[in-house]
Amino acid sequence: MGNNHFGTSAGIAGTFLLLRKRSLLGDVVGHASLPGVAIAFLIMELHEPQSGKWLPGLLIGASLSGIAGMISTVIIRTCTRIKEDAALAITLGGFYGLGIVLFTIIQKLPTGSQAGLANFIYGNTATITQSEVDLIWRVAIVAIVAAGLLFKEFGLLCFDEQFAASQGWPVVLLDLILMGLVVAVCVIGLRSVGLLLVVALLIIPAASARFWTEKLSHMTLCAAVIGVVSCYMGAVSSALFSRLAAGAVIVLTGSVMFCVSLYFGTRRGVLLRWYTRRQLNQRIATQQLLLAFFEILETSVPPAPHQSLTDTTVSLDELLPKRSWTAKQLLRSLRDAQRLQYLASHSEREYRLTAQGETAARRAARNHRLWELYLLQHADVAPGHVDRDADRVEQVLDPEIIIKLETALFKKYPQMAVS
Repeated sequence: MGNNHFGTSAGIAGTFLLLRKRSLLGDVVGHASLPGVAIAFLIMELHEPQSGKWLPGLLIGASLSGIAGMISTVIIRTCTRIKEDAALAITLGGFYGLGIVLFTIIQKLPTGSQAGLANFIYGNTATITQSEVDLIWRVAIVAIVAAGLLFKEFGLLCFDEQFAASQGWPVVLLDLILMGLVVAVCVIGLRSVGLLLVVALLIIPAASARFWTEKLSHMTLCAAVIGVVSCYMGAVSSALFSRLAAGAVIVLTGSVMFCVSLYFGTRRGVLLRWYTRRQLNQRIATQQLLLAFFEILETSVPPAPHQSLTDTTVSLDELLPKRSWTAKQLLRSLRDAQRLQYLASHSEREYRLTAQGETAARRAARNHRLWELYLLQHADVAPGHVDRDADRVEQVLDPEIIIKLETALFKKYPQMAVS
């Protein structure tokens, strides 16, 4: 149960951390907490021998050390010319090095070998006691409730910090609360996945959820679900196979879910983007083909407004020099146009427009030439820079401008008066 609550809180906190573009901050907090754990252990051992393994004290030390790491990063970034990524690297390396030195000292103490502090580095869910589980899920619940109560404010902070400040929101305070939640989640995750992998459970669920939705609420919920599933699978695997490290399995499960989201996500997935781009390229190619047909036919057919364009055939040799396409690309566009019933094959190398294709070709030529006139007369764009991919101009230009452009168009191209 503690792992599941930790996965939920990690997914929620990681969502805001990702949107704030501070993904590496979780890594810094995790590594910076190491000396805090060591110092807390030493203090408790000096105060009362055999009490250094008390988890609340260790987590408090980790939290204070993680906060100190964040403050150090801010000071380095604001008081020097060092960039944020370098400041993060300096803080991470310095605090982690200090932690390793302190751990070496602890190992030489009489009770150091039985302290079990290495579990904070690599994580070990199998050794978590019931009292530790209760502490972890209580802290996780507090983090989840805090994120829910400040959900709207955190969303505003992530998407438009300057607007939030102009509206009087306490941006600095909200940022500190958000960073406090990140610290809390990182600290309670040390026993489950360890400081080396805790940043993965913060970022992977949020990054995976980004591929499925554009809404913040849905993304947060999806990230929480992925975090829970990852932690559950890790805990179950660790229980069934004692030699498997639960922390590593948790992160691997999240990584698998990230790969699935990367390829099959319904908003930003690779396959969806590939399919959408392919459909767009096909539509543009078909539009260019119809425009090329119209340009060829209007020079061979008498320019009468009611003259049909479906009776005249166009050969491949006439089409090929009209655009910068290859013969293979042209043949593929011709097949697509035939599939859409815009063209009919007259012979192996000759094609003609269907009635549906003639309507589409006239519309494509009209829209392109309206755009051409608009860009030349109103935007002062050179003719060579006019985009040939002109779709529905009615969705962009005002009706009054379209009427004026059509008047100029019909004067220049009388044969288009009915299109």
